[in-house]
Amino acid sequence: MTIDLTLHGARVLRPGGWDSGPVTLTGGRIADETGGRRVDLSGYLVLPGIIDVHGDGFERHMAPRRGALREAESGVIACAAELAANGITTAVMAQFFSWEGGMRGPDFAEHVFACVNAVAPSLPVDLRLQLRLETHLLDDYARAEAAIDRFSISYVVFNDHLPHDRLSEGRRPPRLTGQALKGGRNPEDHFRMLLDLESRSGEVPQAMAALCARLVARGVRLGSHDDHDAAVRRVWRGRGAHVAEFPESLSAAQEAADAGDPVVLGAPNVVRGASHKGNASALDLVRAGCVDALASDYHYPSPARAAFRLEELGICDAAAAWALVSEGPARVLGLSDRGRIKDGLRADLVVLDPDTRRVVATLADGQFAYLSGAVAARFLG
Repeated sequence: MTIDLTLHGARVLRPGGWDSGPVTLTGGRIADETGGRRVDLSGYLVLPGIIDVHGDGFERHMAPRRGALREAESGVIACAAELAANGITTAVMAQFFSWEGGMRGPDFAEHVFACVNAVAPSLPVDLRLQLRLETHLLDDYARAEAAIDRFSISYVVFNDHLPHDRLSEGRRPPRLTGQALKGGRNPEDHFRMLLDLESRSGEVPQAMAALCARLVARGVRLGSHDDHDAAVRRVWRGRGAHVAEFPESLSAAQEAADAGDPVVLGAPNVVRGASHKGNASALDLVRAGCVDALASDYHYPSPARAAFRLEELGICDAAAAWALVSEGPARVLGLSDRGRIKDGLRADLVVLDPDTRRVVATLADGQFAYLSGAVAARFLG
């Protein structure tokens, strides 16, 4: 149930920067006239709700232990609560559809999609699905397409995690045994499967181009993951996959930016100051003007922290930094109704303590998604 409120006294981050004007919520939207009950938020910050364009931190909620898949819908509810506690009001749940099996296999993916679709309409946080398809899973393309249709998935990203260098020489990849066991396979069977997938590499480009064409015709948003360089980015653009998620090099990111393709990087990369895999630093790419959005990746607290980190380092002012976790992701996803505090848009707001920068309240679509601590008394009167 939405609530009608006028928030006053806070510092409010609007597209032009900070101001002290009131923010009115009515019918789940931001209104241009004051109304409803007045809530004094003096001493607090009010910012647009965070839009997480790519995150897989939900895995521990869906399957806290391998094989523990019961009550997964409760895991979706727990995940939404964690998102809201970190100021995230719209979240794309990025689920693998991969040869890796286990929690990354097609069976688990379909289980996640079904659980999210069953629970999401009852939650204030807007949960959306992304299918991450491994390019070499040729025999399961039809199954992936069926899942996209069945679960109304509007965003598909392509990965290629095969260790080609070793497999092309017939050598066992590192960590093969652990990967096989996580997928519930015998290591030798897993190795043979990898070799079979590698042997069909020549079939992938044509099959992938045809699949992308079918998905584009359905209006599905496409992206590629971990582009190595500019040449790889150009290939994906030619297939209609315009979103560049986590490009690994400046050349790939610059190629995307120059062509107007949205670039998504990981907020943990900003917080750490470097990629945990040794790829291009998100800080450097933001400085170069190549980044449209920062995503939680694997850690839901990181988007808010990354925005403040960019401001602390003098790379962006507050409005530009926060736009990378709100307005920018909204544009990447084609969501024109959110990402800013502006009249007529969705009432997606996060309230922060300015001293600790801790999230104390989150409103999604005009509904309380999270409320904690002393600020609760302000709202509850």
